Amino acid sequence: MLTKITLTTQILIAMMIGSLLGIIGGQHIVGIKLIGEVFLRLIQMAVTPLILFSVIEAIGNLPGHELGRLGIKTAGWFAVTTLVAALIGLVVGWWFKPGHDLHLPLSQATQYHLLNHHPSINQTILAFFPTNIFDALQTGNTIQIIIFASLLGIVLSQENRHHQYDSFLVMIHRLNHLFIRLITLIMHLAPFGIGALMAWVTATNGVTIILPLAKFLILLAGSSFIFLTGLFALVMCNAHLPLRGLLHGFTRIVMVAMTTTSSAATLPIEMTDAEERLGIQESISQLVLPLGMALNSNGLAMYLSLACVTLSQFYGLNLPIITMLRIVTLSIVACLGTVVVPGGGLVALTIIVPTLGLPLETIGLLAGIDWIAGIFRTLLNVVGDTTTAILIAANEHQLNRDVYQSK
Repeated sequence: MLTKITLTTQILIAMMIGSLLGIIGGQHIVGIKLIGEVFLRLIQMAVTPLILFSVIEAIGNLPGHELGRLGIKTAGWFAVTTLVAALIGLVVGWWFKPGHDLHLPLSQATQYHLLNHHPSINQTILAFFPTNIFDALQTGNTIQIIIFASLLGIVLSQENRHHQYDSFLVMIHRLNHLFIRLITLIMHLAPFGIGALMAWVTATNGVTIILPLAKFLILLAGSSFIFLTGLFALVMCNAHLPLRGLLHGFTRIVMVAMTTTSSAATLPIEMTDAEERLGIQESISQLVLPLGMALNSNGLAMYLSLACVTLSQFYGLNLPIITMLRIVTLSIVACLGTVVVPGGGLVALTIIVPTLGLPLETIGLLAGIDWIAGIFRTLLNVVGDTTTAILIAANEHQLNRDVYQSK
């Protein structure tokens, strides 16, 4: 019986074939880039409504009492850890410069705009808030869409105490499901689109593309280690827990996260071990962990920050501080609108790169290594969710410390 080839394997094969074609064909096959551009446009087409409906559904389905004290604590920890993860990715990318070994062409007009358009702090903050949501949807302004969807989700959660808006939430759920299915359908074209983009890139730049991608993965792994070390140190100091007991409790969670590269697939074992091996009371784990899967994404925030800095270096751009801060902000809000869909990292890049003014086709450079990057993204996501649950449980005196005694 033939084993079905997974989409990830198809993408890896397409990346290798595309690279080989680019090296052999050279400038004669650069026109193949059109296939990749069509694929990226199809993703862009579905992303905007996906963000709108997924954020409304995630927040709107929360019971009103869960948006109270525990909800605020959970959101606070999620915001802090995601910010730290994004900053680590930003600093590591800026310091080690993984993209400086590759030099891609950029139009003079685009380069001038990116380097000389420096909005003030006030302008940057005001740009977060839409004056017309339909205009934000038309232009694909990610931040404004997320702000609107978050506020509408909060209002729905508060006003639906007697279930009078259940039918509206069901409609939002169905729309969200349809757009997830649409992106799933489009992702079946990923091997062709990514293969075409890799052929174009290698035809234009040769084998010099390999070194920056290897550097990117090494830096992502190092950044992940730094972040996880900090998380465990925080839990040990704040919740007064032994390192050996923590490592034992996280063993199965880490193994499942790294092998499945899926936060959704890891959630069942995460919730079981959170209660049985890490001592988190059920009332805390059932609130924090599902909410974290939907709204918290430390790994994706780090990946996006590092990716955007790397992509800007591909074009020889030395971004000003205000633009770097914008990268961090975009990385955080993009995580809120990125749900569990196939190629989640690729979809998130499709959201954030155009907002920064960088050419969309360069996303294809990172698409070929997305599965490997997904290991680190998922690991940071699930460990971040679970450590947050431990910290909240300890603060609420809902942590069973007996499970750590025998470890």
